[in-house]
Amino acid sequence: MVTVRVERTIAAPPEPVFAWLADPANLVSAPLILRARWAPSSPEPGLGARREAIAVGMWLREEITTYDPPRSYSYRIIRSFPLFDHEDGTLTLEPTRSGTWVCWSTTYRHPLFFGGKALEALTSRLLPGNFRAILDSCARATAAS
Repeated sequence: MVTVRVERTIAAPPEPVFAWLADPANLVSAPLILRARWAPSSPEPGLGARREAIAVGMWLREEITTYDPPRSYSYRIIRSFPLFDHEDGTLTLEPTRSGTWVCWSTTYRHPLFFGGKALEALTSRLLPGNFRAILDSCARATAAS
């Protein structure tokens, strides 16, 4: 299993930070994400909502498994190509004196027949930078809040 964890303090209150991060359209701030949206016929946003993303070399559908604005939400990749065995991903937000501390963590593995450890070595290097890019964009977008 691979666990990726990225932390950042954003100089804005938790409410706008949470709203921005929960909107799948903002995932395109990541260099590898080409398109992201709510899945067709999905409730949005909230528990059970489904997001879809197309990334360089990848397609995925996620389901929101916990939703507690403005404190946290969790998601799980339920379909993807290439395949992921995704345990979960969680974004946790806590107010601080200087804004909102955000912790984004995800745990997954790639099946052996889809590259296994070799693909994990690649994705474990790519994902942190993409998560940081999204958090950086969130900081810029919510700075006026």
